[in-house]
This record gives sequence, structure tokens and C-alpha cells, in this order.
Amino acid sequence: MITRSAARDALLLWFGSRAGLLVATLLGASLAGYADKWRKWDTTLFVTIAEYGYDGEPGSPPDDGLPAFFPGLPMALRLVHLVVPDWAAAGLLVSLVSGAVAMVALARLAEVEGAPGWMAVLGLLAFPMAVFLAAGYSESLFLAFAIPAWLAARQGRWPEAALLAAGASCVRITGLFLAVALVVEYVDYAVRREPPRRAPWLAVPFLPLLAYSFYQYRRTGDWLAWKHAQEAGWGRDFAWPWEAWRTTWRSAMGSGEFAVAFRMEIAGAVVVVAALVWLLAARRWSEAVYAGGQAAALMTSAYYLSIPRSLLLWFPLWVLLARVSARRPWVMALYVLISGPLMLVNTARFLSGAWAG
Repeated sequence: MITRSAARDALLLWFGSRAGLLVATLLGASLAGYADKWRKWDTTLFVTIAEYGYDGEPGSPPDDGLPAFFPGLPMALRLVHLVVPDWAAAGLLVSLVSGAVAMVALARLAEVEGAPGWMAVLGLLAFPMAVFLAAGYSESLFLAFAIPAWLAARQGRWPEAALLAAGASCVRITGLFLAVALVVEYVDYAVRREPPRRAPWLAVPFLPLLAYSFYQYRRTGDWLAWKHAQEAGWGRDFAWPWEAWRTTWRSAMGSGEFAVAFRMEIAGAVVVVAALVWLLAARRWSEAVYAGGQAAALMTSAYYLSIPRSLLLWFPLWVLLARVSARRPWVMALYVLISGPLMLVNTARFLSGAWAG
């Protein structure tokens, strides 16, 4: 049963952690410079798309990597920019509000699964890459659609689940894996509980993906412009898993700033495999499809990039962590003691302009 305190506890943890980030950030900047501290890496690319479109800033060299970013967050930025003049501040506000929605939904999903909601939220917020939930990135906005979609599916509200999943598909290509996982979940649900009369709704989450591909085709003549933008902007060509591991390992064993980042990628890959095995062992088939699709895409790239950050989107993992911790509280205590300091270090890296995932 979902309790009223689930939403309250989730919001307390979310806004409490945001207040902590605000204080920590202002230690090195004035209030006026707060937003500028967060104007890093992909944030600038999202702002460029929101302000000028996929052709980029007029007069500047074209950026072939821009189509890799789906239009959901840029559209949200344009909307918020109508009342918030600073683009970076608009991104922070989008993440703040959408993150609150996502945390409440995660707490409620955990309680539906028989776990304490606040533990699932705490597990996510203490994760080393949690800084990206606060920055002007797309993770919070995606989760604000994806987790409520999954919660609606768990409760048999399929039209609502499909529409929310379509929102997630507007934000990230990860929406494709969510859409496929919903199909798996529906098949299991329909076989056990009702005739498959609502199956046509399952096509809805795929429509934004088709629409965006068509838009880029009209613009560039390339149906897979988003995929080829990944290759052009970041060199993320297909590679066999062992080749990707070998390339990343060599980079991680070097020296310099990016060697640290590649070590984080390797650690993230180990966690990804362990988490996927955990989901499969628990017979969470639909969640394993959702997570496994992401893992396969990330680990067949020319080298590992943003693998640890992708775990922020694995909401089934945080629910499972809460379920285990409900029976063994020491698991959550140990997790926070290990992960919490890493989260603070990675936040400091991001705010200083270093690559943080």
C-alpha cells in the first residue's frame, strides 16, 4: 500500500539534498554566479539546441553531434526560458522540478513493490553520479516520465503508462528500451489478468522516436542522424564488447585527467553487469530488458562513455536495493558510507569543469 508519507519523505530527501548542493556551490561562487557553476559539458549543448535549433549558433562552425540529443529537454528549456532569462538557470529549474516528480514516483513505485520508498530515493541520491540529476542534463526529466510510466504499468493503467513513456521517448533514446520493456511487462500482465485489448497503446511510446527520426531525415537526409551524431561527435562507433573493454582499459591505465574518468567507466561497467545479473536472478524480466538494452548499447561502443551515469536511469535497481535494505538495514548503511563520499567527489569534479561522466 502506498502511504502518504512516501511522497513527503521523497520530497524532503530531494529538496534537502538540493539545498546542500546550493550551499556547497555558493562556497565558491556568488549567488549571481551560481548558475554559471553548472554551465558545464552537455548543458551548453542542450542550451545551444534550445536557443538556436539543431543547426547551432549562427556564424559558428556546425556541430555534427547535436542531433544525438533528443528534443524533450531543449523544448522544456525554451518553455521555462519564457519566465527565466538565464538559460543555465532554466536548466537547473527544469531538473529541480522534474527531479521532485521522479523522486515521488520512485518512492511510490518502491512501496508498490513492498519496499520503503525513502530507501529507494536515498539510494539514487547517494549514487556517485547523482550530480547529473541536479545539473541541466536530461536524466531528471527522463525519470519524471519513465518512473510514473512504470508505476502506471504496474497498476494496470496502460493508456497512462503509454503516454508517459512517450514523454520519456521525447527526452532520450533510452525511451526505446523503456517502450520495449513495457511490451514485455504487458504480455506478462495480460496473460495473467486480462485480454490484450489495450495492446495498441503499446505503440504510442515508439511514435516520438519515429517522429524525431523523420524530423532529422527531413533536415539531413539521414534516418539515423541521432546515431551517426554519436559517432561524429564522440567517436562512438560499434565495437565488439571485448574490443570496447580493451580500449577503455588501455585508456584507464594511462595518466592524466581522462584516465580517472575511464577508471570510473570500468567500475561502472562492472556494476552494470552485476546489476543486470541481479535483475535476471530475481526474474525481473521486463526490467532486465530495459536495463539490458542500455547495457548492450553502451558496452558495444568503441570505448566506454557515461556508463556509470546510465545507472541513474535504472530505477528497478533502486527499488531492488530498497527491498534488500528493508530486510538488512546494514546494506543501505554500507552503501551510503561507500557511495556518498564518491558522490561528493564527483560533484566537486563536475563543478570544477572536470569530466565527471
